[in-house]
Amino acid sequence: MNKLIQNEMMKLIAKKRLIVIGIIIAVLVALFTYAQYKEVKTQREKLGTDDWRTILQQRIIDQQNRLGSNRISDEWRKQIQISLQQNQYYLDHDINPSEPGAPTFMRMFLESSIELFFPLMVMVIASDLVSSEHSQGSIKLLLTRPVRRWKVLLSKYITLIYAISLIVAMAGILSYLISGLVFGYKGWGAPVLTGFNMTEAGLNTENVKLIEQWQFLFMDFGLVWFVALVIGTLSFMLSVLIRSTAAGMGVMLAALISGAILSNMVSSWESAKYFFMVNLRLTNYISGNPPPIEGMTLSFSMTVLFVWWAAALFTAFIVFMNKDVY
Repeated sequence: MNKLIQNEMMKLIAKKRLIVIGIIIAVLVALFTYAQYKEVKTQREKLGTDDWRTILQQRIIDQQNRLGSNRISDEWRKQIQISLQQNQYYLDHDINPSEPGAPTFMRMFLESSIELFFPLMVMVIASDLVSSEHSQGSIKLLLTRPVRRWKVLLSKYITLIYAISLIVAMAGILSYLISGLVFGYKGWGAPVLTGFNMTEAGLNTENVKLIEQWQFLFMDFGLVWFVALVIGTLSFMLSVLIRSTAAGMGVMLAALISGAILSNMVSSWESAKYFFMVNLRLTNYISGNPPPIEGMTLSFSMTVLFVWWAAALFTAFIVFMNKDVY
C-alpha cells in the first residue's frame, strides 16, 4: 500500500497542479490583502480615526439607516438586523471583532473561501485522479498488477486526503505570511466571540463564549478541511463514474455555482437543506451568521455532509471494483 501511495503522490507532483494551486492562493491572498488595506485606509480617512469603537459605531449607524429603507427584501433586512445586533454586542462588551493582524485576516479568508474557493481548488485535483488513467490509457496497466482493485483506489483516495491537507495548510501559511507584511503578525490571543444562535426572535446571546483567536482558527481550519474532504470525495466519485476529466469537473463546477446561488435564494424551500451545496458554509455557525434556511444547525449540516461523503465514497469503490475496463 505504501508503494502505491508513493506512486500516486509522484504522479500528482509530476503534474505540478499543487504548485499551480499554491501560486493561485498566493496571488489571491495578495489581492485580498491589498483590498483589505485599502478598505481600512478609506475608513480612517473618512472618520479621521483608526479607533475600532468609532468605526464600529459608524457601521451600526449605517446598518440602522439601511434598515429604514423600504427597498430591501425581508430576508436581507433580517440579515442586517442580526449583523447589527452582533456589532452592538461586541461594542457593549468592548471587544474588537476585527482585531488587526495576520491571524484575523487568515480567519476572514478561510470563512470567505470555504464555500467556493477551496472546493474549486480541491476539485481540480480530485476530478483527475481516476479519469486521467482512462484518458491516458494507463488504467489497463494499473489494473493488471497483482493488487486488488480496492487497494488501487484506496491509494488514490489517501493521496487525495494528503493533497487536501496540503492545500488547506498552504492557504493558512500563505495568508498568514503575506497579510502579515501589511497588518503585522500579532493577534493570536485576540478575543473572539462564538456561540451566537439564530432564533425566530432574532439573535440569541445566551450561549456566547469568549475564546482566543488561535482556538477559533483551529475550529475554522477543521471545518474548512472537512468541507474540502466532502467536495474532494464527491469529485473523486465523479472521476470514477465519468471517464472524461473535463466532464467531471463541469458537473461539480455547476453544482458548486448553483449552491452559491441557492444559498441566497432557498430560505423558503425547506427541502433544499438536504443538498450538500447548501451546507458548505459551516464557519457561519461558529461566527454567528444566519444559516441559509431557518432551523439549520452546525450538527445538522455536518451530518448531511457526512451522509453525502459516505454515499460518494461507497459508490466510488463499488463502481470501480465492478467496472469493465476497455
